Amino acid sequence: MIDVRQTILDALPKDLLLDLEDRLRAEALKANNVVQREFALNPKRSREAEGQIRFRLQEQGYEEVVQLHGGYLTDGVMVGTNLKVFQPFARFVGPQTGVILGFASMPERKKIPPKNMSRAAGVTLNVSLQSSLFMDDKSPQPTDIFALFLTARDRERAGMIEEIAIGVIGSDYKDFVFYESLEKFLGGYGSQPEMPPADPQDSPGGGSVVKLRPARKLFVPPETRKDKDSGDGTGE
Repeated sequence: MIDVRQTILDALPKDLLLDLEDRLRAEALKANNVVQREFALNPKRSREAEGQIRFRLQEQGYEEVVQLHGGYLTDGVMVGTNLKVFQPFARFVGPQTGVILGFASMPERKKIPPKNMSRAAGVTLNVSLQSSLFMDDKSPQPTDIFALFLTARDRERAGMIEEIAIGVIGSDYKDFVFYESLEKFLGGYGSQPEMPPADPQDSPGGGSVVKLRPARKLFVPPETRKDKDSGDGTGE
């Protein structure tokens, strides 16, 4: 059985996941702002409208970001099958196994997103990821697995995201065979090796030293950032 976590790490660029996090958090906030500004709805209808707008904005944002990072969008049919899909899935090539990445919103963190035709088609690729009496080391290995970039809205803070995660659902669509918060998953990439800046004394002719760009920082939601001007280090 393949190492699901390592397969995804090998196929998906770290910057792709960071850009998706930034974009989808921004779209969630935008959906809340649009509903509050444009619609005079009661609380129940307001939440429903925000949910619909949030998903469509995030879905479009997902589609645009994966293409910027070289993802090959499926064109109505799941790669390697004759199953139709109606949501944007993007294929990323790995050294041994590719990853078909989709987007879904969870009802709450660690809860499987609702099943639809597209996701049902996607999880058929994951049949070999679950133990079976009929499978062993000699069984054919999958050429692709299906993974989801998942978001769960914050029920306490409007317009915010409580959790972003990477998940792989089993082919029976009953449970996750792999689930990890994005923050924890990103740690799997480790520190990218960087060439140390040259010592001016070692530089021929004493030329100027080129400094490497610092590592990219993780997105920090505005509501959790500390106010530098606050005496106790906390913001309102």
